[in-house]
Amino acid sequence: MAIAVSRRLLRSLGSFPTFGQCNSSCIMNQSLYNSHEIYGRVNGGSSMFAGYSTLLKAGCFFASQGLSTSILTPESSKAAFPSDLLSATPVELEERKIGLLQDLMIPVTNFQNEDKGFMVLAGDVFDVPIRKDIIHRVVRWQLAKRQQGTHSTKTISEVSGTGRKPWRQKGTGRARHGTLRGPQFRGGAAMHGPKPRSHAFKLNKKVRRLGLKIALSARAAEGKLLVFDNLDVPTHKTKNIVNYFNEMEKAKKLLLVDGGPIDEKLKLATQNLHYVNVLPSIGLNVYSILLHDTLVMSRDAIERIVTRMHTPINR
Repeated sequence: MAIAVSRRLLRSLGSFPTFGQCNSSCIMNQSLYNSHEIYGRVNGGSSMFAGYSTLLKAGCFFASQGLSTSILTPESSKAAFPSDLLSATPVELEERKIGLLQDLMIPVTNFQNEDKGFMVLAGDVFDVPIRKDIIHRVVRWQLAKRQQGTHSTKTISEVSGTGRKPWRQKGTGRARHGTLRGPQFRGGAAMHGPKPRSHAFKLNKKVRRLGLKIALSARAAEGKLLVFDNLDVPTHKTKNIVNYFNEMEKAKKLLLVDGGPIDEKLKLATQNLHYVNVLPSIGLNVYSILLHDTLVMSRDAIERIVTRMHTPINR
C-alpha cells in the first residue's frame, strides 16, 4: 500500500503557526524539492516515508513545546490553509423554540450589575407553550374578582318623595298615576338598576396556575426576565432605583418581585416612582406581569414560585 504526500501539503504544514518557527527551507531539503512526490511503504502496521528522517533531523516539525490554537477564516492567509477547503457560506444557528419545557440558564446579577453566577429555571414553569386564550381567561377572572361591586340605585321604596296620589283617578283628562316616585318622573326611582353584588366567577385552579406559568414563560422568551441575587439596596434614596432604571434599554415599567416581605428601604426607594412596583412572591399574578414590560425576580422569589407551582392542587 503506497501513501503519497504532495508538496502542496508539505508547504501548508510548513506555514502553520502551530508547528513553531520554521520555514519551508527548513522542512524541505533539496532532494524533496527535486522529487515530485514522496512515497512510503507500510511495513508491520507502521508507515515509513522516504525522507521522513530528513524532516526529523531538521528539528522543526515540532519546534515549539506546545501547539497553539488559531481560528481559520476565509480572510486568513492562503498559505496557512488551502482556500478550496474554506467555505464562505455563513452558518445560521437555529433559534431556540419556545414551549418545549426545557430548563433555562439565566445569568444572575444585582442592582450594581455584578456577576453573581447563573441560575437554572425549571422548564415546566418558565418554558411552557404560549396560549393567549388562557391568559385572557385569567385576566378576566382577576379583574372581575377585584371589582368592588358597590354600585347601587334606589328603588321606588327608597327614593325620597311623598306617597300621596298626585290627582284623582278620573275626570282630569290626564294619565292615571298613583305616585310621583315612579321611574317615569324626574327624581323618581331607577328600574332594574344595579345593586351591590360580587362580580367574581369561578375559574379552575389548574387554569389559574397555567396562566401564571404562561406569563412567566412569555417574559423569559422575550428576554425581559432578570434574575437578581437579592433586591437589597444600600439606602432608601429613590435615585438608586432611578439610576438603575435609566441603564436599562427600552424598559417602560419595572416589576420587582422578592421572596419574602418587602424590605423597607426598597419600599421607600420605589414608592414615588409610578413606573416601578414591588410585590412579594405570594402576590405575583398574571395581570401585574402583563402590565409591566420588565420583570426582575430574586433567587428566593423564583425558588418560592417554582415550589408553589410544583405543589399538588388541593381539591
